[in-house]
Amino acid sequence: MVREQYLKVKEKIENACVRAGRKPEDVTLIAVSKTKPLELLREAYEAGARDFGENKVQEIIEKEPQMPEDARFHMIGHLQRNKVRQVIGKAVLIHSVDSLRLARQIEEDAAKVGIVVPVLLEVNVAREESKFGFFTEEVENAVREISSLSHISVKGLMTIAPFVENPEENRKVFQELYQLSVDIKSKNIDNVTMGVLSMGMSGDYEVAVEEGATMVRVGTSIFGAR
Repeated sequence: MVREQYLKVKEKIENACVRAGRKPEDVTLIAVSKTKPLELLREAYEAGARDFGENKVQEIIEKEPQMPEDARFHMIGHLQRNKVRQVIGKAVLIHSVDSLRLARQIEEDAAKVGIVVPVLLEVNVAREESKFGFFTEEVENAVREISSLSHISVKGLMTIAPFVENPEENRKVFQELYQLSVDIKSKNIDNVTMGVLSMGMSGDYEVAVEEGATMVRVGTSIFGAR
């Protein structure tokens, strides 16, 4: 079942790329495997999945050593500062840097082990009270401040769009994040590339791809409901 659903999502991404005049290889599908057992991750891996998203540090620590070496784990959930030390070096990308305090903690812990940690800044585009992240007007200043931290590399932006029945309702959210990334990229800030836009989930990833997502985080459509 996982295999068929994974391949169906891949096909829908490819179709969305065609509609938008984009190359399918420019979009990475992250299979969101939070709370799912290893056997389902392995099924997805057999179908071609190499990127897996987890919400909790503990799940990355437990699953990462038991998966093939070329499986990559992404930290996509809210990251507590006291868990940073455990996840750096294990996650290929932290999608959810939602405060300067968290960025400084990542810098401090990464400096101790001598690595540079790739991150995305989480942006609360829709200004939802229940969500973490910077508001759009705060992002440029945050990027400038974080860019001065030598053990962090800012790779782009991430957002969690509102839960909606009609994915078209989130199109403007994705357009806004895309435009923000273009604006920041044009400033040519050192240590900042803005090559990654992580946006779109099971309900709206096709619209996100049409609007420029380079990573989509899909769980339910691959693994079934939680």
